[in-house]
Amino acid sequence: MFDFRNDGWDDVLAGGASLAPSAANVAPRRIRKRAFDWTAALMLMVPLALCAFGLLILNPFLNRGPLIFRQERMGMGCRPFTAYKFRSMSTHVAKSRGAFDALETDRITKLGRWMRRFRIDELPQIINVLRGEMSMIGPRPDSYDHACVYVQEIPGYRDRHQVLPGITGLAQTQIGYVDGLEGIQRKVAADAHYIRHASLAFDLWITWRTLGVILARRGS
Repeated sequence: MFDFRNDGWDDVLAGGASLAPSAANVAPRRIRKRAFDWTAALMLMVPLALCAFGLLILNPFLNRGPLIFRQERMGMGCRPFTAYKFRSMSTHVAKSRGAFDALETDRITKLGRWMRRFRIDELPQIINVLRGEMSMIGPRPDSYDHACVYVQEIPGYRDRHQVLPGITGLAQTQIGYVDGLEGIQRKVAADAHYIRHASLAFDLWITWRTLGVILARRGS
């Protein structure tokens, strides 16, 4: 089930089925998933504190500005919440980025590029996990303004918000960072596949795949 390869990934994503899980499995799965989330988040508190301390020292020299970046994103049930990240971009914004525009890579600082490569910038989102706003594994949340556009423009986008958004997810391990209409459609298909086949075993597999992406330095 989990031995995916890029060559056949589009065929996997093309499979259509109801996203609704079996009613008998919902409650036990939620308990297992929440236990997994809390265990993983608490284990990551020490790395979060160490990274925050190191960045406080480095930021004035390599990444001037606030340590934490806060952004309103779309969560479960299409409700907004504030997500936290270590800031990886310069604070200067030349223009507003549209929902289908490419990532402003020119704004990523040298330190920010290193953080993104190892996904260190995502660590503060374990606070969101402990607050019950996110899960360790799930569809990645988009900025709320952009997500409101996607809900209107992209079939199936609203359905990905049936579950808590995740720090990492199937789309990130199998597709990587995407932008533009076609890329977001592929991400939505991956998220739908995850929701259809959600299980603790699948979450553990995605965790393992995420570690592989980090060690291979293929972060966004």
